[in-house]
Amino acid sequence: MKDLLKKYEEKQPEIVFEWKDKESEAEGWVVINSLRGGAAGGGTRMRKGLDKHEVESLAKTMEVKFTVSGPPIGGAKSGINFDPADPRKKEVLERWYKAVMPLLKSYYGTGGDLNIDEIHEVIPITEGYGLWHPQEGVINGHYQARENERIHQIGQLRYGVSKVLEDLTYTPDIKRKYKVADMITGYGVSESIRHFYEIWGGNIKGKRAIIQGWGNVAAAAGYYLSQQGVKVVGIIDRVGGLINPEGFSEQEVSDLFNNRVNNTLVSDQLISFEEANEKIWSMGAEIFVPAAASRLVKQNEVDQMIAVGMEVIACGANVPFADQEIFFGSIMEHADNHLAIIPDFIANCGMARVFAYLMQRNVEMSDDAIFTDASNIIKNALVAVHQTSDKKTNLSSTAFEIALKQLV
Repeated sequence: MKDLLKKYEEKQPEIVFEWKDKESEAEGWVVINSLRGGAAGGGTRMRKGLDKHEVESLAKTMEVKFTVSGPPIGGAKSGINFDPADPRKKEVLERWYKAVMPLLKSYYGTGGDLNIDEIHEVIPITEGYGLWHPQEGVINGHYQARENERIHQIGQLRYGVSKVLEDLTYTPDIKRKYKVADMITGYGVSESIRHFYEIWGGNIKGKRAIIQGWGNVAAAAGYYLSQQGVKVVGIIDRVGGLINPEGFSEQEVSDLFNNRVNNTLVSDQLISFEEANEKIWSMGAEIFVPAAASRLVKQNEVDQMIAVGMEVIACGANVPFADQEIFFGSIMEHADNHLAIIPDFIANCGMARVFAYLMQRNVEMSDDAIFTDASNIIKNALVAVHQTSDKKTNLSSTAFEIALKQLV
């Protein structure tokens, strides 16, 4: 696996597009790792301090993810080095998408990512420049669809991604009009954990979980895990944390989901980040969902969790361990040797899978059909890992080997 990984990591990306904003300090990159299958896909993220290396590593991560989610295309990523809290954000995004529009028309499909909202930012801005949907480049480059088929595929994408959830199985509150794009990634993370226990043995009900982050992915994962009988005992977000060794009730977790402000944790029981960070790793839990941002989880935090009975980590964030390597550094390898680590390209592939599902012809567009499809794709990927090795350790290295054999 390591030889395959080294070969894959060292291969130069096929296309790197660089951009400097003429009206602000913003700079950005589109990295297309390859045009496998005639197209590439990957979301747009924005954060202060982002660099080209981060975008390159995420593009490679996306290509691995497509081996699970489909379609069989290359990986890409857009990244903008700019403070998302800056009031000029919208104008920066408008100039960015105008610059990358030729790629989005031809062979690159994008979506939301860290600090960029699919529904409220990506779609309306790109529509304003004449793009029918942010995935139009994949339809043109990979599917090479005829005009009537292209219209049909784009119609399904436009409806499905923005679909308001109506099935109470999948939404914490019908009145709040949560959309597929708001919930599907966190749902997939929770399903990866449920499938892990089904396939490798054990009962998810009654397990204790720690959640890192409380944005769309983390909060949705926490909500769906709670619905399955998991006790969420700790949440750590950038604004602070919550700790309850007995576990928060389903209603409490649902309220914490609904009461978020700007995708951050809100509670009158909130303790400081410093206090939460000191206590949460050693409090005892079987499930950990790192879903705040990339490269946050440190070696000593992993060791503390191992010491008190951690069983499975489902990577809600891309590359959640604080390693320098693109995929598989020393911290992740150490964790993989001691625990079941469900890698990001399986655990958080829900949104990528929704795009792939909606690009098929004449699919069912119900909440249940869309969510069940994503769950089944994640299950199939884990079954393939289990068939190769039924050990709970080295799950990630086995999954990488299966994926990389398709790419190298």
